[in-house]
Amino acid sequence: MTNVLWRKYTMHVSLEESSSTQPEDYSADEENSSEDLPDEPLDQPLSSDELKALLLDSQRKNLTKKLSEANQQNRFLKRQLHVMEDALVNFKRELAVVELEFQALLMLAEEIAQYEIPDGSRKINGKYIQSHLHSRLKALQKKLKEQVKDVDVAQSKEVSLFWCGMAESVQVMGSFDGWSQGEHLSPEYDGSFTKFSATLMLRPGRYEIKFLVDGEWQLSPEYPTIGEGLTENNLLIV
Repeated sequence: MTNVLWRKYTMHVSLEESSSTQPEDYSADEENSSEDLPDEPLDQPLSSDELKALLLDSQRKNLTKKLSEANQQNRFLKRQLHVMEDALVNFKRELAVVELEFQALLMLAEEIAQYEIPDGSRKINGKYIQSHLHSRLKALQKKLKEQVKDVDVAQSKEVSLFWCGMAESVQVMGSFDGWSQGEHLSPEYDGSFTKFSATLMLRPGRYEIKFLVDGEWQLSPEYPTIGEGLTENNLLIV
């Protein structure tokens, strides 16, 4: 039996690692000194131009608000005016019917007054009752005619306005609506010049008007004028 001798070579390997290994620190030391922040600058006072701009902007907003409220009130008054106009038209029709009835009664009373007065007829204020009835009906008819005339005065009428000349836009302003909105005129071109026209519903009376032609105030030679200088306007009589 052959004995094989194995030569063992042993090598001592240390598997122990240093337990005190420290990781490398790549961060730089930071200084913890606190730096004082500079104070914020105080607001600079507004210049006179900036103050004027703010004041004008505030006034513009107030005027815009007041104009909007005035336009709303104007539209409300226009609606109320249309309602009143319709009521006046109906009232005038009723008065016309009543006036016809009075006319018929007056003719009957006049015919009765011409008959022979019966004996024993009653008198009122020295007149026989037939004559007194005729006089009363005649007085009532006169009052009724005056009321019809008052309704005619209160009722609005169609009034045509016009402006002659070359322009892009024409608007008539006036006291008929307190110089608030006015009315735009429609152009009518006939080859040589342009005629602008509009129809307004106005009650009988005197009105001052002025035309706004392409943004500039102008007077029309077609209407009489009233006033002087900046207060000079055209006069419209309905």
